[in-house]
Amino acid sequence: MQSPPNSEVRVEVRSTIDIVTARQQGREQAMALGLSSAEVTLVAAAISEIARNILDHAKRGEVVFSFVQRGSQRGLQVAANDQGPGIADIGLAMQYGYSTRRGLGVGLPGAKWLMDEFEIESAVGKGTKVTMRKWVKDENSQLNHSR
Repeated sequence: MQSPPNSEVRVEVRSTIDIVTARQQGREQAMALGLSSAEVTLVAAAISEIARNILDHAKRGEVVFSFVQRGSQRGLQVAANDQGPGIADIGLAMQYGYSTRRGLGVGLPGAKWLMDEFEIESAVGKGTKVTMRKWVKDENSQLNHSR
């Protein structure tokens, strides 16, 4: 399989429809990379969570999609950036059940669980950046591990 082009796709998040757009763009990028249909669904769900957080807490921001490579591994990187109020206690925000908006409290920890890699940086009054990656599984290594 040929590697996808090395370009970024940006989606501004300012309204609910932008969450849908980001989710669709993420699905397209994940499929272009060759992720399985199940993994494409996981990526889309994680994007929904982080894009919803942008809208709910910062009112506006962006989601940036890019293809990444680490050695022979290929993956999709999803970075969500905002200049909102920031997160005072990242550890607390990453706990299942913690919510500042009367939700179920699975947004950030749920997104982390759905993806292969998850990083969060935040500064109060300056905003938040969430970076997530999903790696293409090597079929040969999966076959070798199952023997």
